[in-house]
Amino acid sequence: MRLEVADLDGAVPTPVHTAKQRLRLAELVEPDGRLPARAITLLSDAVAAACKEAESWDVTELDAFATAVIRDAPNRAEALDTVLAETGLALRVMSGEVEAGLTFRAARAWMGWRAGPMVVLDIGGGSLEIAFGRSKAPDFAASVPLGAGRLTRRYFGHSDPPPKRAVKAVRSRAEEQLREISARVRAEEPVTAVATSRTFQQLGRMCGAPPAREGAHVTRELTRPGLRKAVRTLAGLPAADRAKLPGISGPRSRQSLAGAVVAHTALKQMGLSKVVLCPWAVREGLLLQHLAARTP
Repeated sequence: MRLEVADLDGAVPTPVHTAKQRLRLAELVEPDGRLPARAITLLSDAVAAACKEAESWDVTELDAFATAVIRDAPNRAEALDTVLAETGLALRVMSGEVEAGLTFRAARAWMGWRAGPMVVLDIGGGSLEIAFGRSKAPDFAASVPLGAGRLTRRYFGHSDPPPKRAVKAVRSRAEEQLREISARVRAEEPVTAVATSRTFQQLGRMCGAPPAREGAHVTRELTRPGLRKAVRTLAGLPAADRAKLPGISGPRSRQSLAGAVVAHTALKQMGLSKVVLCPWAVREGLLLQHLAARTP
């Protein structure tokens, strides 16, 4: 869970404070996707803590949303009702397509109009969002269940590293899920391809992108050949050794391979040679939406 506090008094959102709590709800979900009682309790406690911290920063508007793990849970209503009853805050559940649209809006604001017709990719824990557009809003947006965490649990299980057949199965699944979307992206002929999310950022760092200490405005790119090499490297290492690679964090080391396979497959099928890494994503898209709503 992440709390982002921003000042919306200017022309663009200005971040002033960020706080994170690592819940790892995806690791607690039951085989059918249900959230067990422990996960719901963790979620509710984290939301309560976030509300308290937001209050300490004099936050006047609090917009809370849940992503794929909660959105896809069969007992989603139970989890949301519990959070509301115990914290007084209603978690908003957005569809993957809405998330993709907000992420596109954020990427457009960051990249500017010179990016031209643009496709945006965002790999999360539960889903992959894709959006294409020529203006502020996307012409089309899609969400497919190709999240790095979801695929790791389904295809790799406790294998560390997974067998080659499991990696091949992830690639085949990605190819199947992306076939129609990729054909449309190719037909639109995007001038710029943009990638957001921690998965892409960590893969970019692994493949040689400048580190975070060089600032957010340094150009960072991730190439298809670089991703192909990353897949080979990650597939041959257990999670503990992946975490020693540049950019790959310990908590995300297990799912980094699945993320790399999906990323490489997406670029290959869409005919993209590289993506530009963008630090703005769905949260910034929400902030921009709030900013636009209050601007005459």
